[in-house]
Amino acid sequence: MNIFMVCSRSAYGRVPELRRRREDLGHSVTLRSNFDDPGREGTVEASGAEAYARWKAEMLSLQARKVAANDAVVVLNFDKAEQQNYLGGATFLEVFKAWELGKKIFFVNPLPDNAVTDELAAMNPVVLHGDLSGVR
Repeated sequence: MNIFMVCSRSAYGRVPELRRRREDLGHSVTLRSNFDDPGREGTVEASGAEAYARWKAEMLSLQARKVAANDAVVVLNFDKAEQQNYLGGATFLEVFKAWELGKKIFFVNPLPDNAVTDELAAMNPVVLHGDLSGVR
C-alpha cells in the first residue's frame, strides 16, 4: 500500500522508526515535503508575511497532490505539550483531502477532542489505538 504519513513537527522524531516498520512490511511511505528540513517554515515565515503566505499555499497544494498519489493517509496524532492526540491545521486539511478523494484514513490514536472532532468522526477514519499493524 502507498501511505502518506503525516504528523505535527513535534512528532518528527518518531517518524523514521514507524516509516521503516511500514516499509519492512512492503508499504511505500511518503512523508511531508519539509520532513527533512523542519526549520524551513520558520525561515520562510521570517522573510515576511507575503512570502510566507505564498510558500504556505504552495505547500498546501503539494500536500494535496501527495494525498492524491497515495492509497491512504496515516495520521500520527501523538500528544503535543498538553494536547492529547494532537492534530494541527495542515494535517486536518490532509485528512479532509483524503476523505474527499475516497482514500483510506488511519489515526494512530483516538481522535482529538477539539473544534473539528465531529468533522473527523464524520470522515469515518480507522482508529488504530497505537497498533500500526491495522494499516491494510
